[in-house]
Amino acid sequence: MNARLLDILVCPICKGPLDYDKKAQELICKGDKLAYPIRDGIPIMWADEARDINAAAGLAPVA
Repeated sequence: MNARLLDILVCPICKGPLDYDKKAQELICKGDKLAYPIRDGIPIMWADEARDINAAAGLAPVA
């Protein structure tokens, strides 16, 4: 993942910062508890493609 691209990308929902999870190939929004996938080096920044982190942990979804 390009470091310059990571510096300018923000969460499309809250416009907050994203953390890069290299192992999972995801961009994580801690505020919205969403993980956006990175496929073939391209971040997929659509809300309907994001994984709910709470669901993966067995927690109730954030409203």
